[in-house]
Amino acid sequence: MFGVKQLIMFRIPPDLNLKNPRTLLALWFGCGLMRPGPGTWGTIGALPFGIIFLVLGGPLMLILAATALYYPGLKAAAHVMNVTKDPDPKMVVVDEVVGMWLALVPAALTGGSVLLAFALFRLFDILKPWPVSYFDQKMPGAKGVMLDDVAAGIMAAICLVFLRFAGIPGI
Repeated sequence: MFGVKQLIMFRIPPDLNLKNPRTLLALWFGCGLMRPGPGTWGTIGALPFGIIFLVLGGPLMLILAATALYYPGLKAAAHVMNVTKDPDPKMVVVDEVVGMWLALVPAALTGGSVLLAFALFRLFDILKPWPVSYFDQKMPGAKGVMLDDVAAGIMAAICLVFLRFAGIPGI
């Protein structure tokens, strides 16, 4: 059983200022500091915003939001990577936010559809099939950190589209 103290996983390096907007963005306002699985916590932290964008503006708003977050997320990830001297800090979860929003693009506004988009995104992000693995292994720096999740989100969205066309109810 986890208590609040067990949710904090990472010792925050002294040079990493949690009041810095780049740090806050990279850690998605603290989601990246939670355990177990900071990537899953970051993805969960992305869901409310993604659902709001989907409700207010549909798939186009999600695409625009993910696109708008990509560049600042790239800079934020690079900042944390530079401060921590870690080539892939697990506390950086803004990449999961962008990927999850892309995975939600074809989702219907049903619990089943959103849950499936979440599960597919996490599956591709964790297992890293090609082309996710290409970006993860071959693309250096913050671009690789961000683009592997973009690829996982797009793959999840494509699977969701296929499942909807297959006529699976609630998707």
